[in-house]
Amino acid sequence: MIRFAIDARLNAYRQGGIAHYTRSLARAMASLLNADEELLLLEHRRSQTPLVHGVRRSRLLTPPHHRYEQFSLPVEVLFRHPSLLHSPDFIPPFLRSYPAVITIHDLAFLHFPEILDREARRYYGQIHQAVVSADAIIAVSQATRDDIVERLDVPPERITVIYEAADEHFRPLELSPGSTRVIDGQTLTAGTFLLFVSTIEPRKNIPTLLRALRICCDRRPAAGYRLVLAGARGWLDEPILALIGELGLNEHVIRIGFVGGEDLRWLYAACRIYLNPSRYEGFGLPALEALACGAPAIVADTSSLPEVVGDAAWLAPPLDLVAWADLIEQLWHDETAQADLRRRGPQQAARFSWQTAAAQTLAVYRRLVRRV
Repeated sequence: MIRFAIDARLNAYRQGGIAHYTRSLARAMASLLNADEELLLLEHRRSQTPLVHGVRRSRLLTPPHHRYEQFSLPVEVLFRHPSLLHSPDFIPPFLRSYPAVITIHDLAFLHFPEILDREARRYYGQIHQAVVSADAIIAVSQATRDDIVERLDVPPERITVIYEAADEHFRPLELSPGSTRVIDGQTLTAGTFLLFVSTIEPRKNIPTLLRALRICCDRRPAAGYRLVLAGARGWLDEPILALIGELGLNEHVIRIGFVGGEDLRWLYAACRIYLNPSRYEGFGLPALEALACGAPAIVADTSSLPEVVGDAAWLAPPLDLVAWADLIEQLWHDETAQADLRRRGPQQAARFSWQTAAAQTLAVYRRLVRRV
């Protein structure tokens, strides 16, 4: 029996990002295995319920990112007898007798080293050793692949681009005019707000968005511009949130926390415009989720975002305040353009699927196992 093991320990500690990737990939992969193949999820002992029902799991003692991980994890994994190990969280065990696949989601920690605390610097500081050790490297976008080649000096032929996808429940909603929803204590009305979705942190470039909003409000005070900032608080968020008051935008910005499930789908479908001015994204999953729900979108013309949105969104330079203000103002008042983008978005999002990602990832696994 060929046993493909996936390191899913991080899912006991987090929900979004890499944890979401791991869960979505494993769920889609489970139905694609051959008769002589088995999928084994290596979960942490604090995980009480299986990550994916119907898939074999084994619970490990070693926490993710632990300082002694490179000593204890190889021993624990060895006793599970994998034919291959996939490490979605960048860093594989360096001492092993089986091939290893790693996924690199982005290199934000190299572009913005100030985002790391001491423990994170220690963990992600292993990335150079990881790319040398790995038998195969998966990048989640062409932009990330190019970044790996440039920043880590990895030959491009060693890297396979396998795109992420929006989950199936992200799709357009039929909303009646004036429909409302209460989210995090705020009553929101469809078609009356701009939307930003992500963690509140510096690289998301929210100050550009706030300053562009200030320009829009000054140009057309009666237009009713309102921005919903949806996302958990992150590193160095206080100066970002303080800027709302400094710019006199308290009446124009609605702050809500982390949103998921049907609330998030409603936000995407109900917003007048989705905005993503991020300076750097390895893939930009919220942008794809917004398109899948039919949100008219304006995104930064940098990193992976143009690759993800194709011709289904408008693009703007991330630091050009006037360009952002101009596009927001134009799209806010152009119902024909909004309708066109609402049609294009789901079509673009349909180009990405977890089934495709799982099939392509399995192809990488099988290639390595045959080589052994």
